[in-house]
Amino acid sequence: MASSSGNDDDLTIPRAAINKMIKETLPNVRVANDARELVVNCCTEFIHLISSEANEICNKSEKKTISPEHVIQGSLGFGSYISEVKEVLQECKTVALKRRKASSRLENLGIPEEELLRQQQELFAKVSE
Repeated sequence: MASSSGNDDDLTIPRAAINKMIKETLPNVRVANDARELVVNCCTEFIHLISSEANEICNKSEKKTISPEHVIQGSLGFGSYISEVKEVLQECKTVALKRRKASSRLENLGIPEEELLRQQQELFAKVSE
């Protein structure tokens, strides 16, 4: 894969992530370092190809942001995996929604918003004295 910046390190998947995936997928198999490097290069090239195709689809539909639908439409001959891709997409959306809800401080406090507002006004009143 050619790089416009000349620095291929900016365009690769972290090797630690690939090594972890290999160990989880093939726990009892030894994989040579050059084979691991080949997997990293293949994954990087695949991401480049699928994102380029999704970008073309995005541009044709006159959108500025690549959406999951653009990626799914582009499938690169992997049409038989579309149902699995849609399942994973739904799982990702569910996890992201749970994270957003979990990060909401108001919800985690368990105190109604009205009570928090009352406490805030009380604190402002004390500071003003």
